[in-house]
Amino acid sequence: MMIKYERPTSHAARWARRIARFAFGLFAAVLLAHRFGPLITPHFVALMVFSAALAAVAVMLAAVGFVRLWQVAAVGGVASFVAILYAAAPLGVAGLALNEYFSKPAIYDVSTDTVTPPLWIKPPDAVQGWLERPAVVTPEDREAQIAAYPGLSGRRYDGALDRVFQGVKIVAEKTGISIVAEEGVENARPDLEDMAIKPDATAPADSEPGDVPIPLSRPQTMPGEMSAGPRSSNILLQGEWRTLIVGFRFDVLIRLREEAETTFVDMRVASRYGPHDLGLGAAFANQFLHALDAELLGIAGD
Repeated sequence: MMIKYERPTSHAARWARRIARFAFGLFAAVLLAHRFGPLITPHFVALMVFSAALAAVAVMLAAVGFVRLWQVAAVGGVASFVAILYAAAPLGVAGLALNEYFSKPAIYDVSTDTVTPPLWIKPPDAVQGWLERPAVVTPEDREAQIAAYPGLSGRRYDGALDRVFQGVKIVAEKTGISIVAEEGVENARPDLEDMAIKPDATAPADSEPGDVPIPLSRPQTMPGEMSAGPRSSNILLQGEWRTLIVGFRFDVLIRLREEAETTFVDMRVASRYGPHDLGLGAAFANQFLHALDAELLGIAGD
């Protein structure tokens, strides 16, 4: 008589594969909906946490499946392996986010000028939901930024304001910044070549001068009126930027100041949601400034 040995089946391994598939499908759908669809960041983060939790459960069940395979040769080794593959993406992203969360300072706003950062043209406004961020950036936040990102500083260029402004616009377009507001752009327009009245070329050279206009007296300032003060020579550009893969939204402000024969460029980057930007703001500011250095190569100062 022939004896046939029937291997037991690991139900944990099968459930691990099912749960991991669902977690990966949820992860992919949420990522696409946030990057290209209407899903806002608070909902995205909540669903990502749920997806990672499901993936963690699937990994634990897969481990049980491997143990059963080792102990009693239970069927389920392939299912456990597939479950781990599906769970890798949600858990990998969650692990990367946690690493950045605990290794970077808990700030959401960075600026190359920590003493007098540029002010927003239009203060960022978004429904924070459960990812609410502090309303005010404190001096302690700026000190934490200096300690974490000591190399984040503005740039000085030995070029005219209009030349640097054109470079900033080019780099902003290349890096994906959508400009939403501008202020002081007229300061970058070149001055008129000549405001003097040129003589008529058709008039003879030896002709007598005509009537010379008599200058009028300066108009008196009426009571209650105030003369306009000197216009600021600064240029402000405010825009929006999104990370390439996930699509996190950041508000960006670029300030150009003309100082003597040079132009100084400052930058401010703020995460739109949550009290922690995971270091993305400083990374983008450095990326933008390095790209600006390359664009304006040859006129960079200190």
